[in-house]
Amino acid sequence: MRIGFLVPPGNPTVEVEMIALSEAMRAAMRPPEVSVHFTRMVAHGAAGSHQGQQERNLSQIAHLSENVALLAMVAPKVIVLAHTATSYTLGKKGEAELVARMQRETGIPFITAFGSVLAALAHLNVKRIAFGTPYDADATAKGKASLEAHGIEVVSVGRLENVKNIYEETAERADGLARRIDVPQAQAVFLSGVGMPTIASLARMERDLGKPAVSAAAAMMWNALRVAGVSDPISGFGSLLNEQRSKP
Repeated sequence: MRIGFLVPPGNPTVEVEMIALSEAMRAAMRPPEVSVHFTRMVAHGAAGSHQGQQERNLSQIAHLSENVALLAMVAPKVIVLAHTATSYTLGKKGEAELVARMQRETGIPFITAFGSVLAALAHLNVKRIAFGTPYDADATAKGKASLEAHGIEVVSVGRLENVKNIYEETAERADGLARRIDVPQAQAVFLSGVGMPTIASLARMERDLGKPAVSAAAAMMWNALRVAGVSDPISGFGSLLNEQRSKP
């Protein structure tokens, strides 16, 4: 069972976290065996920097068809756009059009990290969230607007402070961000940005906060497995992944 991921060129986190999840499934000896496959998207400029992020997003979008065609050669069951901020750049209508176009071009189900977050929040019956990002103020505002456009109420917003490079951030910093943005009104905490490590600390976050902690990385693997028809849970990585999944 192959799952394909489209990864920004400077992102060192997606492969590590998705391989860790697939290996956890393999260790549990649950068929079918899931393998993960990656293609780097085209983008230019300083990887992980706040400066030029919008231009890098637009470059990735412009070259997406050729990158998807390369990944489609391994015949994955589903292709995942592993970059949440691209969806914020596209907006609700633009993202829907992109997903439809990629599926037409390859005949393979195509999902986005952000679309996966929306599906995960719906699955958890969450309508009000605390929203945390490693982005600058403008990208964070676009993310908040995207969530609200889909009917999610953002009751708290926070950004990582003093970010020099998103891809140099740590799970400890992500954990601290989750704690800082959490408020009683939030039904769940959502951490955007698949370049910021989150997978290993989600279960601990949930124990400490007493509510679901959803990261874009966890949501995109959960949704990819769901679309591919893999229902077995993955334990140890938070409540979302530790549930049986039904195919949409």
